[in-house]
Amino acid sequence: MQKQKWLITGVSSGLGRAFAQAALAAGHTVVGTVRSEDDLRAFEGLAPGYAHGRILDVTDGDAVSSVVAEVEQGVGPLDVVVANAGYGLEGTFEETPLAEVRRQFEVNVFGAVATLRAALPYMRRRRRGHLMAVTSMGGLMAVPGMSAYCGSKFALEGILEALGKEVAQFGIHVTAIEPGSFRTDWAGRSMTRAARSIDDYDELFIPIREARQKASGNQLGNPAKAGEAVVHIASVDRPPAHLVLGSDALRLVTAARTAVDDDIRAWEELSRTTDFPEGAQL
Repeated sequence: MQKQKWLITGVSSGLGRAFAQAALAAGHTVVGTVRSEDDLRAFEGLAPGYAHGRILDVTDGDAVSSVVAEVEQGVGPLDVVVANAGYGLEGTFEETPLAEVRRQFEVNVFGAVATLRAALPYMRRRRRGHLMAVTSMGGLMAVPGMSAYCGSKFALEGILEALGKEVAQFGIHVTAIEPGSFRTDWAGRSMTRAARSIDDYDELFIPIREARQKASGNQLGNPAKAGEAVVHIASVDRPPAHLVLGSDALRLVTAARTAVDDDIRAWEELSRTTDFPEGAQL
């Protein structure tokens, strides 16, 4: 297998760390972004000479562009870029402050967009490369109490799908990585939780929040296996536009998409009534 140069944002822990470790284990060079000097040293210690840390806040678009330019010049041409940095925001729609919703989109959507946009011109000129971003099963289905998070991931899904159709002509692949529940700290220490304020949601939401906290650290998904899967699709000639990871994600995403199909079929006749009878005027 040809050795590649990777850039992965958010490698301090969780799936970002698992992706980086799998790529390093396969002999690839990985530039990983972190938020502190301690995390940088820890990451570079994983594979001296192959693991290169960079401190970066992905919400700073100018800094993202500067880091990518420096990596292209100093480490070498990037073959794979994974926009992984992000976090979960839990809370009912009505109880989640607008400022927290904006912050969720700033990191999960605009941080990923900044990362992919910074790398794209180099790949376009080379007529090759693989752009990936971690969305979630929550980018293809939604659950109560995660409206802001799911909204950010749905948005990223749409961006990636359109981007893939734009850059296929340049030999560039685009993949949305859609994990289910993995045994990371995403639902524990890393989760941001909006304060409760409306009793009317107690019956629905209290069990959801308690179940998520209880499940943290005991999830079904194995991060190391997720890392191996992502490294694998970076080595194939025709990688998927969508990579669902985890049997729980497969089950829930399939059910959600079936529900959408059912609505389309059930209301097909009404949908057709909104056309002009004479058709489009060209």
